[in-house]
Amino acid sequence: MPKPPNVIIYTDGAAQGNPGPGGYGIVLISGNHRKELSQGFEHTTNNRMELMAVIVALESLKIPGSKVTLYTDSRYVADAVEKGWVFEWEKKNFKKRKNPDLWKRLLKVLKKHDVKFVWVKGHSNNVENEKCDRLAVEASQKNNLLKDKGYFNQEDPRNGE
Repeated sequence: MPKPPNVIIYTDGAAQGNPGPGGYGIVLISGNHRKELSQGFEHTTNNRMELMAVIVALESLKIPGSKVTLYTDSRYVADAVEKGWVFEWEKKNFKKRKNPDLWKRLLKVLKKHDVKFVWVKGHSNNVENEKCDRLAVEASQKNNLLKDKGYFNQEDPRNGE
């Protein structure tokens, strides 16, 4: 089995209207390898896209036990993990918490890797964070956006229609 790599990940999420069309952007860097990922959704929130970016980035890692430094401009995500709040929310089954579907998915993938979250100030000329922001915004503006079924199931009275 290959040695788990050191991976640097940058993520960002965006929503126009919040809720509204949204997207996420990801930059993964490991050694000489670099990969960019993005996806747009037709009706979602900024926080859901911030979470989705982190989840998709970690789920895309192929070798379990990867040592990951994950940079995000989302205090919502970084603080929830680094300050341990999400583990308390889990004990209470995410009662009165938004986005339980995504938090559960994040906790599942966090167990597969050694992840350290680092908060970076958004729009402060961090090259990779700015790239993720552009990827997220561009993804939110594309045609044929996906449905964020988790958003509709928990928050929207249209309930996925």
